[in-house]
This record gives sequence, C-alpha cells and structure tokens, in this order.
Amino acid sequence: MRELAIGVIVPMNAEIGAKFERLQQMDIPTCQLSCFEASLMTDDMAGLVKQAAQSYAIEITAFWCGWPPPRFWNFYEGPATLGLVPPAYRSGRLEILLHGSDFAKKLGISDLITHVGFIPENPNDPDYIGVVHALKHLVTRCQANDQYFLFETGQETPVTLKRVIEDIGLPNLGVNLDPANLLMYGKANPLDAIDLFGNLIRGVHAKDGEYPVGAKELGIETPLGEGRVNYPEFINKLKRLGYSGAITIEREIEGEEQIRDIITAKKLLESWIASD
Repeated sequence: MRELAIGVIVPMNAEIGAKFERLQQMDIPTCQLSCFEASLMTDDMAGLVKQAAQSYAIEITAFWCGWPPPRFWNFYEGPATLGLVPPAYRSGRLEILLHGSDFAKKLGISDLITHVGFIPENPNDPDYIGVVHALKHLVTRCQANDQYFLFETGQETPVTLKRVIEDIGLPNLGVNLDPANLLMYGKANPLDAIDLFGNLIRGVHAKDGEYPVGAKELGIETPLGEGRVNYPEFINKLKRLGYSGAITIEREIEGEEQIRDIITAKKLLESWIASD
C-alpha cells in the first residue's frame, strides 16, 4: 500500500462492484468495507467483493463490522445500546463479530474494526470486566485469523481504551483513530490522542466535527476542514509518528452531497499530505 493512501468507507451490499468502480473513477485506491447486516457475510458476498476489488484495483484495508439494533448514537440511550458494553446484547453481538472476523479472513483483510461502546472508566465496574472477557475471546479469534482487532475511538477516553488494551494483553490489538469522534463525544483533543495512542494507531478516519453543545446529543459532524480538527497538524503528527497506513474518509450523510464532500475531502487531504 502506498504511503498515507486515501480511502473511503464503503458499505457492503450487492452493488459493491458499482461502488468500487466509482472509487476508481475518483482515483481513490483504498477503502474500509463496512457491514451492519450479518446476513450479508456469506461466501457468495465474499466472492463478489473479491472479484470487484480485483477488477477495480481497490485495496480493502479493514472490515468495519457492525451489529444489529437497537443503536442510539447519543449520551442517554447510547450507553445502554451500543457495542459490547450492554450485557443484554453482549453475547449476540460477540457472535456477530466472531463471524465478521471469519468473513474478513475469506477476503484476506488484516484488520477488524468496531465500536465497543461506552466502556466504563472504572476498571472494577462489572461491565468493564465483562467487556474485557468478551474481547479476549474475539481478539483470540482474530489472532487465529491472522488479524488485528482495532477499537474505533470516540465513546471512551483514550486512557480507558489503553487500559482495556493492556488488560486484554494480546499482541494483535490496535486503534482506528477517528479524530472527529473524539470531539463529538467530548472525550479528547485529537492531537493529544496521537501522543497517547502512539504506535497502536493502525487506521485513521478523515472526519470532522465539533464538541457537544448540550448534555444529551453528540457534537455535530461537519465537512472535512470545517470542524475543529486541526488536520494539517494532525497529519503532520501522524507522519512524525511514522504512520504509513490509509486515511479513510468518512462522511455520515447520503446522496450527492456526500459525494461532493468526499471529493472535496480528497483534495484537502492530498494538499495536507503533500505539505511538509
């Protein structure tokens, strides 16, 4: 993979060929493949994805594996519904993530990513202990599949995330650093997070946003360059760290506006990457 290649998150479905063709037309060489529907993780879909990736010369850098509802991306219902933290959903979602690891292996993808949820800061909290236990099982499966498991940042502080990684104690762990999430969840300054995570960073999202302005809802997402992430310095710090992976554009809207924002984001990233 070329140094600091630009990518886009691509939802996986039967139209994957057309999506990869569009990436090729936009001269975007990589993607993270995402899926929230376990029913799509089939041998037939794996064959379709592999054929499309080969046809359009798209490198899939990671598989972003989601899980079924309920999903509330806010501060009140989020802790009770997101990721592996809520005990009511933990075992079912763990099975989906295990399946996701096996599916990613069929595609030859080296990194599995998800949001683990609002991990408690108290390491003696029963939910913290339960999540670490579940993650050890998942990360062991990833290890058997020659994969890294990456935590998508945002719903927990960087220090809490580093503690979980240390408590799991396996070598195939890393971070998918989403700087906008750290802001939108009010958890950290993205530039400081690079210092905290260091070489644990194996993936990076190019997304922008603002800190929360109220107590219930996340901060807003913005087009790249219009939020609070200092991207020129953010990319320079990644370079100084020695990061050479992909920077994957994520714009969580749909339609033509999303396409326009992705094209603009690509141009901005190219200029920031090229600058000293």
